[in-house]
Amino acid sequence: MPTLADTPLSVLDLAPVRQGGTISDAFVNSVALARHVEALGYKRFWLAEHHNMPGIASSATAVLIGHIAGATSTIRVGSGGVMLPNHAPIIIAEQFGTLEALYPGRIDLGLGRAPGTDPLTTRALRRDLADDENAFPRNVQELLALLAPAGELQRVRAVPGSGSNVPVWLLGSSTFSAQLSGMLGLPFAFASHFAPQRLMEAIEVHRHFFKPSEYLDKPHVMVGLPVIAAESDERANYLATTTFQRLINLVRGRPTVLVPPVESMDGLWDEREEAYVGTHLGVAVIGGPETVKRRLEDFVQQTGADELIITSDFYDPVDRLRSFEIIMEAKNG
Repeated sequence: MPTLADTPLSVLDLAPVRQGGTISDAFVNSVALARHVEALGYKRFWLAEHHNMPGIASSATAVLIGHIAGATSTIRVGSGGVMLPNHAPIIIAEQFGTLEALYPGRIDLGLGRAPGTDPLTTRALRRDLADDENAFPRNVQELLALLAPAGELQRVRAVPGSGSNVPVWLLGSSTFSAQLSGMLGLPFAFASHFAPQRLMEAIEVHRHFFKPSEYLDKPHVMVGLPVIAAESDERANYLATTTFQRLINLVRGRPTVLVPPVESMDGLWDEREEAYVGTHLGVAVIGGPETVKRRLEDFVQQTGADELIITSDFYDPVDRLRSFEIIMEAKNG
């Protein structure tokens, strides 16, 4: 069975905007985090595409990936993910082919099949909403072909992009991409940081359907995990109220920036909202160093994950930096 010590750790960042801060501040904080976790030994730093979300500044994902990669030197930087339905495959191939040419061997391309936003913004992004269940698999295969070496008679090529062979991952919160990634022989990342209910099923489906390919010879699953680590369990539970407040505002249809933690959530949520947060954060690890180490070890044992990608909400960027230190100390200790 895998152990925490043997499991690579990565970071998922949304360039969060906090109350009293600016989008420029969010980008400064993301660069600081990327440099920090690179020095600590994290493997990847991924950014996620979202739109029309006041607390998330990573909508122009490829642009921000380039900024982060230019500010670091060794850590892999990529998308977790680019929402492929929002884009023509050739555009993504050109963007990530450009990134790979600028930062060789350091770029990852994670693909999601959701729009990453609300229906009205989806219409603004995609214009034509006509779609079918085969569109995503078709577009993934088209993108893979554009990133591969061009054939002699191929008339449409991604320049840059063709022959770049940027590693492609499929992301998902259900079993759809788990199965597709297995069938295509691609690595799979499951979004249990917000949809933990089908985690074990998705891992099993990916491994069951996996076929060795030019990309991978065996299944590879990275699991998204929310972690709030601090100097004590009490401190971590206090800091986690920033996440709780973000989630209840989201379920109320009023997404907002990150707000300061509070001493108590009493009066800030009702029973239904508290239950929603509990379900949403079903696999979250919140605690001091000993609790974090124990919970991470248990999670790796339970899932057999090949890699963990950690995400977290903190109002104070200093607390976020310290959290990732504690997590790596748990792995190395």
